[in-house]
Amino acid sequence: MAKSKNEFYLRRIHSLLGIIPIGAFLIVHLMVNHQATQGAEAFNKAANFMESLPFLLAIEFLFIYLPILYHGLYGIHIAFTAKENIGHYSLFRNWMFALQRVSGIVTFVFVFMHLWQTTLQKYFFGKEINYDLMHRVLENPFVLIIYIICIICVIFHFSNGLWSFLVTWGFLQSKKSQRVFTWVSLIVFLILSYIGVTALLAFV
Repeated sequence: MAKSKNEFYLRRIHSLLGIIPIGAFLIVHLMVNHQATQGAEAFNKAANFMESLPFLLAIEFLFIYLPILYHGLYGIHIAFTAKENIGHYSLFRNWMFALQRVSGIVTFVFVFMHLWQTTLQKYFFGKEINYDLMHRVLENPFVLIIYIICIICVIFHFSNGLWSFLVTWGFLQSKKSQRVFTWVSLIVFLILSYIGVTALLAFV
């Protein structure tokens, strides 16, 4: 009984963190990166603004890294222990749940790769996070393809996760509302994917 109750709360925290603050950070990050479509100067200005925020390292740890670590590790636990539920959800929803698990694992790995190539370069080697840094990372076509695939996985995980969040927290209770929001989450996925992919291409 206690184990089920703990599982209930752990899943609620996992779900909430996926939207706030991680989802909010993802959108802000995509918007900053999208400034690259306006040129190197526009991106550098946006990146410098983010880097100039007071108590940046503390903010990153409390509201980005720790939530991502919990969400990622608990998400991996869910990915390898949860079962599909054909009786309760449709075949389509069970496919979405399977893709959510796969995209979550890809996202978790990608986050650490991206951190190493950007933020950790700043803290360990004193490199400036600017247009030139991202250009050097993405000028390799193989790396660019990996980034495009990974950013689409990240955005799918967030967009589909919106649906799961609203169902988990009781906002989407009827079958009709769940069907409608499936289309909403698809629109969110397409818009954010366009923003993310065009930003990556702008660096090369």
